[in-house]
Amino acid sequence: MDALDSADLRVSVALWLYADEYQDWRFVLASTRLDVAAPSQAYRLVHDALTAAGISLERTPPLLILKMSDPMIRALRRMFSKAKSVEGMRLGGQMIGDRFVADAFVYRIR
Repeated sequence: MDALDSADLRVSVALWLYADEYQDWRFVLASTRLDVAAPSQAYRLVHDALTAAGISLERTPPLLILKMSDPMIRALRRMFSKAKSVEGMRLGGQMIGDRFVADAFVYRIR
């Protein structure tokens, strides 16, 4: 998160999500700054920020960049907009937006 913040990516949602469609964990990011870029450009912005922080491509976690308009992102922001802190919170076993979240570990929801 420090690397992404240093690159001024203005990440609004960051969490680890167990994604059933991949049968694996993905680091989910959503940001208005990433929304304005084409998908390949959004991933490049994130990888450039991580590379600048000394995190090589080989050490980069599997990413899933979602639009701020994604139903899951919108639902998360609506659910936790008034929470003081969500860092370290676990979610799971429920529908959030249009996705079933089996398990998730939250870093940020703004």
